Parts: sequence; structure tokens; C-alpha cells
Amino acid sequence: MTKRLIFTLIALLFSVQFSHAEENWISLFNGKNLDGWTPKFVGYEAGVNYKNTFRVSNGNLSVSYDDYDVFDNNFGHLFYKDKFSNYLLKLEYRMRGKQAKGGPTWGDRNNGIMVHSQSPESMEKDQFFPRSIEVQILNGNDEIETPNGNVCTPGTHIVMNGKLIRQHCINSNSATNKGEDWVKVEVEVRGNKLIRHKINGVVVMEYTNPQIDAHDPETPVHDLPDLTPLSDGYIALQAESQGFDFRNIMLLNLDQN
Repeated sequence: MTKRLIFTLIALLFSVQFSHAEENWISLFNGKNLDGWTPKFVGYEAGVNYKNTFRVSNGNLSVSYDDYDVFDNNFGHLFYKDKFSNYLLKLEYRMRGKQAKGGPTWGDRNNGIMVHSQSPESMEKDQFFPRSIEVQILNGNDEIETPNGNVCTPGTHIVMNGKLIRQHCINSNSATNKGEDWVKVEVEVRGNKLIRHKINGVVVMEYTNPQIDAHDPETPVHDLPDLTPLSDGYIALQAESQGFDFRNIMLLNLDQN
């Protein structure tokens, strides 16, 4: 067998594998409505979309505060219907406009993607954030350099470089994203083994061993003992007082490949 033929066969094999993976990407958002997604807002039961905060606008899944007079700790999350363990998630986001009046200082230009989350139905009525791992998306401005693709841990812990991290938020090593351009985010989730963040195709953070923090005063955890490994959960998008658009929300379920 010639070298040329060997290289051709190898290239064909990789092409088939790539095509197979591409065929199994699924869209989590249909661009028309919020079918398959459940909102949960502070003070309300799961399923109530407070002030139409989550909506579809021009084919995008939008977080909008047009109907608010003031933001009064009205934190919300929008959960996809299925639970996942091993997967690749990719989406694009852009920040829109100014922060809603009354929003927290830290909420300016801030949103997040929650992975390994509890379900919306299991949250307490007045619970601010779901027990989850947050992939924080955070834009800077002309005065402030702000890393993007950080990690925050409501009701959870992670391990980095072999050390249990109890700090709530850890910055990534990303460049600052400014303005209102579309930004690509990718999250690789490997059960309890590894979570990796990419911003515009660049790996900016990775960590291992997501687990329960049963002592988090802001995020009650009643269902699992402290330090219980987290291997699966739901995916959710945040609403924290800043307008955002999301599009091309795609998932490759590695448990089915």
C-alpha cells in the first residue's frame, strides 16, 4: 500500500468521523419560541416568565428588560428540558444596551450559562440561583478590562490544579470582549471529570471534579450531602439585569456518539 493511499484513507476516516459528529449536533433553540425551555424567577414558581424577560426577538433568544420599571432582585434562569452528562455546548451571545435600573453593580454587562444545574422545579420559590456550575460571560468596556468565560460556583465547588476551590468566582485568562459584537462560547463537559471553557475558539479555563457545597448561604442544597460529586444536570441561561441575545445554541451529546 502506497503512502499516498494510506494518507487518503486516514483523511477519509477523519472526514467520516467529523461528518458523523456534525450530524449529531442538536439545536436547543428553534428560533421561533421557547418550546423546551422553562423559566424560573425569584418569588415565582417554575414556568412563570416574569415580565416576559425571556423572549424570542428577530430569531434570537433574548433577555429583555423593556417591561421593567426597576430591577428588584428579579433574578431569573431559563432551563432546557433535558439533563445531560457528557457533551459539547456551543452558542453565540451579544450584550445589548444598558443595565436595567436597580440592577446590582456586579450584574452590569454580566450573564451566565449554568451547567450541571438542579432542575427549575427543585428550586425554592425565593432562591436566587440554582445549584450549578456557572460559565460566566462578562463584557468589559473602554475603561475596564474584564476576563470572559470565568467560573462561578453557586452551591458547588470545583478542583483546579489538584486543589479544592472554595472561592465563589475564578477569573479566566481570556482577553476582554467589548461592545455589542457576537461572541462565540463553547463548553466541554465530561461528567465529573472535566469542564473546559472556550471564548472565540480559545481555551480560557478548565477545571475538574464539580461537587456539592452544602454550606453555601445563598444557594440552599437539601438533596445531596456536602462534596457529593456532580456528574450531570440541566443547562440554563441567566437573566441578571443586563440585556442579552443568544443564538445558534447547539449541543453534541457525547453519550450518544
